[in-house]
Amino acid sequence: MAHMKLSSTVLEAPDARDLAEFYRQLLGWEVCEQEENWVTLVPPGGGTGLSFQSDTEYASPTWPSKPGQQQMQAHLDIAVEDLEAASAHALTTGATLADYQPQEDVRVFLDPVGHPFCLYIPEESLSCDVPVPEEG
Repeated sequence: MAHMKLSSTVLEAPDARDLAEFYRQLLGWEVCEQEENWVTLVPPGGGTGLSFQSDTEYASPTWPSKPGQQQMQAHLDIAVEDLEAASAHALTTGATLADYQPQEDVRVFLDPVGHPFCLYIPEESLSCDVPVPEEG
């Protein structure tokens, strides 16, 4: 099989730079690439990035999904050490707490253009969880 490596997940937005700035502040990541309608962020120390592409026809997804409305195609799961502190930080960077919260140990937020993302504390027993970077 040919060697393949996922380099980035791409989120559409009315303005790529505005949404990238939100996630840069939320995650503390660095701008790696920036063009007029494209921005890529990368975590400190390397790893898979998060990219943003401007789309003048962008329509915000509905959370939770509703028939006849723009459906959520994907969401981001973000591991945190302290759910309450991370939730407060998300709100100060411009996120909105979603009205519908399906789990007690996960917080669903919407970014400034409506993409859902979840903050959660990973369970130690799950081997596929990525370690949470230490703040510093």
